[in-house]
Amino acid sequence: MHLDVVDLRKFYYSTGLGRLARRVLRDRLRRMWPDVKGMTVVGFGFSAPFLRPFMEEAERTLCLMPAQQGVFPWPPEGPNLAALVEETLWPLAKGSADRVLVAHGLETCARPNALLEEIARVLAPGGRAIFITPNRAGLWARRDGTPFGYGRPYSAAQLEKALAAHDFSVEEAEGALYLPPSHKRFWLRVGPVLERTGQGLDWQRLAGVTLVEAAKLVYITPQSGLREAARAPLRVLEGLRPAPAPKPATGRSIRGN
Repeated sequence: MHLDVVDLRKFYYSTGLGRLARRVLRDRLRRMWPDVKGMTVVGFGFSAPFLRPFMEEAERTLCLMPAQQGVFPWPPEGPNLAALVEETLWPLAKGSADRVLVAHGLETCARPNALLEEIARVLAPGGRAIFITPNRAGLWARRDGTPFGYGRPYSAAQLEKALAAHDFSVEEAEGALYLPPSHKRFWLRVGPVLERTGQGLDWQRLAGVTLVEAAKLVYITPQSGLREAARAPLRVLEGLRPAPAPKPATGRSIRGN
């Protein structure tokens, strides 16, 4: 089930909890991708709140939003970089993306396997993708007051298994959003403290969301080598063969006179 783009935009840009979640996730993403200079960065789902830190550094930034969700112009202050797409059929060439960020996209997709195949298709060899999904064990997946309360939550093991089935190698996995999914001022005020504290705890049980970075595996097809015929037989044991016996002399016998 996809949320409407209006509701997603309102949460991240008009609520205190959404702005705090946006800041926390941006910081985590920036730490995982510290340098995207000269790269093509593609976001899918509702990734606009998290793409901005990469815009000035990347050579090209695109924000793809699924048709079931809707789209809005982004960024608001410059040329539009957002496009409405079919969630499993992107208008991008094979191997054209260096980095792909998926937020509010995998857990709400009706065909997650097809989506992972499409992501693998557009990623360049050795390219990387980060998936932000609701943590199945966390509080955020159990409350429908935030966008992370919708769709199919994943545990870290479930997400890693799904990625491995589509030729992705998990490079890093961590959690975020340890504060309760509450709009109350008290929790918003202590949210940064809880976030720092939670990083030293069991994130797979306590984090609200899971961030998994995966690399696209590249396989080299083995080539059938051509056999080269030996030009001359190898005579490895030639020196060990016994020499032939000498032949007896055949000279004339001398008779006495």
